[in-house]
Amino acid sequence: MSVGVAIVGLGFGAAFLPIYQRHPDVGHITIVDADPARLAEVGERHGIADRATDLDEVLADPRVDAVHLLTPVAFHARQSIAVLNSGRHCACAVPMAMSLADVEAVRAAAHASGRVYMMMETSVYAREYHAVEQLHRSGELGAVTFYRGFHIQNLDGFAHYWQGYPPMAYVTHALSPILALLDTTVESVHCLGSGRLTGAREGAFGNPYPLEAGLFRLRGHDAVAEVTMAFFQTARAYTEGFCVYGDRVGIEWPSAEGGPLTRFDMTLPGPGQRGNPVERAVFEPADHGHLLPASIAGFTRHRDAHGGSHPHLVHEFLRSIVEGRGSRIDADTAAAWTAPGIVAHESAMRGGETLAVPDFATLLPPGLR
Repeated sequence: MSVGVAIVGLGFGAAFLPIYQRHPDVGHITIVDADPARLAEVGERHGIADRATDLDEVLADPRVDAVHLLTPVAFHARQSIAVLNSGRHCACAVPMAMSLADVEAVRAAAHASGRVYMMMETSVYAREYHAVEQLHRSGELGAVTFYRGFHIQNLDGFAHYWQGYPPMAYVTHALSPILALLDTTVESVHCLGSGRLTGAREGAFGNPYPLEAGLFRLRGHDAVAEVTMAFFQTARAYTEGFCVYGDRVGIEWPSAEGGPLTRFDMTLPGPGQRGNPVERAVFEPADHGHLLPASIAGFTRHRDAHGGSHPHLVHEFLRSIVEGRGSRIDADTAAAWTAPGIVAHESAMRGGETLAVPDFATLLPPGLR
């Protein structure tokens, strides 16, 4: 089966285009961008002749089987629903949506369409996550005691639609690794806002906080996830990662992005000892290009590939279509990974009130259960 793909939004989307061009399951490619100049430049640079400035154009094109949305967050829900309702498969950058109502609407559209939906969450396909997952599966990590996720990225100078963006509404990079690792969802969250947005950073979202910090209670697990999200007025270099601690091994993210991970191995005290001996070592997580077709394996080492995740995401999306199965990050999973951040921001706006997060396993519309 050869899949016809439309890539929509060439700011971030240009990084994915060469992967699609080299993937053995891809036939036709169309690129879409509202900026004619960028559309022309990217098209010429990559030799793509089929171009459009509007999503509706490609949804009327019988050559297009699947659409990858890399557009601004405010468009994700509406465009995902349009793609799915057109009978096409849909991949979408994070997050799935910005409100619980829109999360449910996308999820319902995915179930009703019978097409593949995949939220393209980079963190669970990065080499760092692979390393921790292997430790967990082998039992080396031991029982997980605590998780800390973080995404600090000052957005001064970014496009106007990012100004005032509620940090927790973009929580998936920082939270989804623990949800994937433990195969669980969030039961409730207690979140506080920190600091106060100033000047033009206040934006149109009604969010007063440059930083939000939350504690997430996980369903069926004793471990707690602590997540810090900051998009403004936080004097720290960009970092997007996590630390996870088991009762045998702990793994910490590097203080500077791109550095090695730190591993802590803890044993029981010896005779007459107080406290637990801990050995510390640093290591570079292994690449996993061998899991991919040879034609795209090299993209795991591209600097802008978010821990080597981009080719893995593309491959999973395409193989789920070709194999006629759901994607790893399907609509139910995407809802379960997106909703906690929406609820967390609401908790912060209520002064830290503990709020329940919907259990999407019980919320399918009638007739789709």
